[in-house]
Amino acid sequence: MRRIRGLSLLLGLSLPAATPVCAQQFQPAAIHFTGAPDYSDSELMAATRLKPGETLSQAEMNQRSQMLMDSGLFDGVNYKFNGHELTVSLTPAAQLYEVRLENLPLPAGADVDAKIRARCALYHGKVPSQGTALDDARSALEDLLKAQGITAKIEVTPLTDRVLREVTAMSFTITSPPVLIGAIEGDAGLDPDAAKLLGTLTGGAYDRQESASAIARDAEQVYRDKGYLEAEVQVAQATEIAAGPDAVRVPFKVSPQPGPLYKVEAIHLAPDMIVTQADFDKQSLTHPGDVANAVHIRENWHFIERQYHNRGYMKAQVTPTPTLNHAQATVSYAVSAVPGPVYTMGKLTVENVSDDLRSAIVAAWKMPPGAVFNEGAILGFFATHSVNPQLERVFAAVNVKYTLRLNDDSRTVDTTIRLEKKS
Repeated sequence: MRRIRGLSLLLGLSLPAATPVCAQQFQPAAIHFTGAPDYSDSELMAATRLKPGETLSQAEMNQRSQMLMDSGLFDGVNYKFNGHELTVSLTPAAQLYEVRLENLPLPAGADVDAKIRARCALYHGKVPSQGTALDDARSALEDLLKAQGITAKIEVTPLTDRVLREVTAMSFTITSPPVLIGAIEGDAGLDPDAAKLLGTLTGGAYDRQESASAIARDAEQVYRDKGYLEAEVQVAQATEIAAGPDAVRVPFKVSPQPGPLYKVEAIHLAPDMIVTQADFDKQSLTHPGDVANAVHIRENWHFIERQYHNRGYMKAQVTPTPTLNHAQATVSYAVSAVPGPVYTMGKLTVENVSDDLRSAIVAAWKMPPGAVFNEGAILGFFATHSVNPQLERVFAAVNVKYTLRLNDDSRTVDTTIRLEKKS
């Protein structure tokens, strides 16, 4: 038995002893493949260019079988000839990968897969990490792009799933020219603010998997922020792709379905929250009968979060649960909160100031280490009037920025204050 990179040959021929191995020839009347039922005999013969009745030398047979090994689809190829029938035994590759088309502007659906298969004899939707089957799939995709007037270079890289932490697909990406989101056209009734937002997306990187859904999400958010809480936006990739030497631009068509305009029926706070219903209602600018403008409504949730932060609950989770009354086109919110642990004041750092000014700020600071952290006290410190005229003059002439770093192990908050000159 001879083995050549995973190939083995079993000959059932009676040949003269003087006949050199390289001169051995055989002519199989039938050819069969075993061990890889996912592939038909006709597919495998097409891939190896084997034909019944064809006369082959051993070197030629080795070469044809090596084509299967080189494809990357098989871990082993053995063949034997009994004088009449050629049998090729295959061991499929242990791992093949899904094909992920990153920024190839090809039509969605099974049509692309079928076109790859028509060009690649052994393509069944998956490819190896290396080998001629991978190269053939890449060439087939480049040919499909050329048919659309796009001359592009495709790079193939393994795609690692972030959760599984293992390679789950082979990623096909056009590396040149750049593929961009083209013009985004909307129906005549498209909200002007949505149209303005979508205009900012033009020229961004195109992604076959994500671009359409991202456009839809952004446009829907505009409508929902205005009270159209059930708005849906249909996005379709247009067929008139603008392909040039500098870039490929993929246009989209947007069709909005705003649905009814919702109004606020009520906002109810859970009784165990640190903000009472009365205090909330007193400051809220959202009242029953108002349009459910999400921008305004979110200010209510920010107000509640600030009250928790002012009492040291730096990881408080405020959850507003909406209930839609479809018949009346109204929405009610039930608001609850999970406070989490209390944090205390940690280290204070003052940046971009002189040593004397830093000392003055630290001396005037009203939240000592270990005190329950109060984020509101930071803003109050810089807004205080007639307490320290020197600092008041300094603060009036600069922009004050602060950053917070939460230390979960000690449940402290390190605060960094930075003073910057007003432009």
